Amino acid sequence: MKIIATNKKAYHNFFVSDSLEAGISLKGGEIKSVAGGKVSLSDSFVTIKDGQAYLKNCYIAPLTDSSQSDSECKRTRMLLLHKSEILKLERKIQEKGFSIVPTKIYITKGKAKVEIALAKGKKLYDKRNVLKEKAVQRDIDRAIKEA
Repeated sequence: MKIIATNKKAYHNFFVSDSLEAGISLKGGEIKSVAGGKVSLSDSFVTIKDGQAYLKNCYIAPLTDSSQSDSECKRTRMLLLHKSEILKLERKIQEKGFSIVPTKIYITKGKAKVEIALAKGKKLYDKRNVLKEKAVQRDIDRAIKEA
């Protein structure tokens, strides 16, 4: 498994829980761009419409010799999931505050996969607490290292 991109913003802005692996429906040279690491997951999200899951706002750079426009780079891509998984996710996101965010894109056995996770938004004070805890842990680690 070769990890191509991670969504660090998702862990900062959301409490991430149940994760799930899904395939991505790609066109033409997009797989070459993914394998080359020319992918950005920031600001991307997953929606469910008509019993299908879609990845929106995921940037995959066009190949240099391709004639893709910029709007094609952020097009909506279908996620390949089982019907039961989609129904379970749909039930969860109908609860207040839950959404689905992509956390990683990776290649396994020659196929591009995306790890999606259920997430609940963090409030500003939650983000501050996490940053404070990281700073305290960093100070403790420095003190141990110096001693």
